[in-house]
Amino acid sequence: MSAAVRRIAVFGPESTGKTTLAEKLAAHFNAPLVAEYARECWDAQGGLSLADMLPVAQEQWRREDAAVRQAEATGAPLVICDTEALTTMLWSDLLYGGCPDEVRRGAEARCRHYALYLLCDIDLPFAPDPQRCFPDPADRGRAMALWRGALEQRGLPYVLIGGAEVERERQAHRAIAALSG
Repeated sequence: MSAAVRRIAVFGPESTGKTTLAEKLAAHFNAPLVAEYARECWDAQGGLSLADMLPVAQEQWRREDAAVRQAEATGAPLVICDTEALTTMLWSDLLYGGCPDEVRRGAEARCRHYALYLLCDIDLPFAPDPQRCFPDPADRGRAMALWRGALEQRGLPYVLIGGAEVERERQAHRAIAALSG
């Protein structure tokens, strides 16, 4: 992990505005953006399975590490990650009842690489999408508790991001600025 480049993970359950926020943050901070490879893979294959979790995680890691090298080369202080390894692990456990050991080990090691997790709240309306599973408010609440718990159990630094899109951006800008201050 580069000490000079800070990784910011945009984190949370489905349909919480993560991709939009990640894109806006990358543009605002002129930082490399690491898009969610699982979404790309799903679109290409028409779905994912337990067998896809390790290849998805490995490609996400490769892209993230490449973005850090790019940031180092250009002097960018941040890399914005639309997802990260804990998310892959959580979804694998949730959807398939388990997670490949290599994904779990990688998630546990790599989660320490992030200077900050921006935990996106479930206070946005659910937006239907073929890749999304849990439109029910109770299920969304359970997912939120799972994602928050993953951060809290590991003592990872996070800020809860909520409200409308503009307010989410403001909160995220303040949280990232506080890293430098």
